[in-house]
Amino acid sequence: MTRRLTGFQPTGHLHLGNLIGAMRPLVAAQDRPSIAMIADLHALTVEHDPQQLRANTLQVATVLLAAGVDPERTAIIANSQVPEHAELHYLLESATGYGEAARMIQFKEKSAGNKGVRLSLLTYPVLMAADILVHDIDQVPVGDDQNQHLELARTVATRFNARYGETFTVPEGIRPENAARIMDLSDPARKMSKSAPSAAGRIGLLDPPEVIRRTITRAVTDTVGVVRDDAGNQPGVTNLLAILRACADREPGPLTSYGALKREVTDAVEAVLGPIRARYAELSEDPGHVRKILADGRARVQPRAAETVRRARTALGLLD
Repeated sequence: MTRRLTGFQPTGHLHLGNLIGAMRPLVAAQDRPSIAMIADLHALTVEHDPQQLRANTLQVATVLLAAGVDPERTAIIANSQVPEHAELHYLLESATGYGEAARMIQFKEKSAGNKGVRLSLLTYPVLMAADILVHDIDQVPVGDDQNQHLELARTVATRFNARYGETFTVPEGIRPENAARIMDLSDPARKMSKSAPSAAGRIGLLDPPEVIRRTITRAVTDTVGVVRDDAGNQPGVTNLLAILRACADREPGPLTSYGALKREVTDAVEAVLGPIRARYAELSEDPGHVRKILADGRARVQPRAAETVRRARTALGLLD
């Protein structure tokens, strides 16, 4: 049976795009072996607050549980708690060229004009490859902005296998069915993101109702005045319709104004996020329970990860 890994970064707060594009498909695919990985090691590539990182990691784990991820079927892990991730990261650097890492788009963007670039920012795509390969993953849900990193993982795995013998499963990228691409409400030309310079176009999964209502009310539309799908000429309205379909799980009825559309979207989003907020509040009362779930997840995945690292070490000629 195919094994699938979905990763989440504990930098900033998870938003509606994460829920629709990643969490829902993860929950829907829990009939197969799956791992939900919180990539806290990735946060070390830039300046960060250690206490905030620790809190964010626990928050992401709690939100995953609140959104319906079942830890009995899906192992929830933090990659920093599985040391095989870091060990395989170093081993894979033996099969990766400097140029391959340096041409990654995210490295170019984040390092441009920045004199304090950390070495980990350059090598972080190799860590991403290790995150995938260490668990013998067959499928990785990816968006357009992640294709380059997945292709590097595939390239490194294929090269390693050819050079040192069959060691790694070569993963394939998949696009989850019915996972709408949710755009920024203030700039519908770009994807909703935790790293956007402004939070005005983002709906956080834990935002209170009044914040959700205000964010949607201020969403960018146009002067056409007709509620319809037209991504080329009406990207804002098209995005609101996509959110409505995803949250209400139905085709919108006739809507005569943008105000009516925004009210429908607000009600649909709140109907989805209200129960998640409530469940999150319950789970937050017992952080020890969430920590235990992370520990249980680590215990479940570590034997396979250790075996993968053993194969890699042997293939490279390292002593047991």
